[in-house]
Amino acid sequence: MPQLNAVLETALYVADMSRARAFFEEVMGLSPFTADHRFTAYEVGPSVLLLFLEGETRETVVLPQEMGTIPPHDGNGPVHMAFSIDADGLQDWEQTLSAHGVAIEGRTHWPKGGESLYFRDPDGHLLELATPGIWPNY
Repeated sequence: MPQLNAVLETALYVADMSRARAFFEEVMGLSPFTADHRFTAYEVGPSVLLLFLEGETRETVVLPQEMGTIPPHDGNGPVHMAFSIDADGLQDWEQTLSAHGVAIEGRTHWPKGGESLYFRDPDGHLLELATPGIWPNY
């Protein structure tokens, strides 16, 4: 079997791009490296978080200069994703979320010592901040 190296991109579909960008930039501290009316891309460590405007990617995208095409995709409803954080950053994140009025919906203390905080973005996606010790590889 050929080897998979990592998950490179994670996509969330949002109803209001301006609202989503405000949340991910102001609350989560991310900076976009590219964006247009239908998507925004953020570097998160070695991975990329993509925000797509719901319904705007249902047609094949033809890239300029014969670069190729991107097949249609779309999604809706609340999904889950996790951000890895350092163990000593958990309290700072709790304070940051609180300062922005973001409610923490859940907490987990994992058997291997990791901790997770769960909260929602403006589109209802369940976001997790996870410290090392939740999975065999993290």
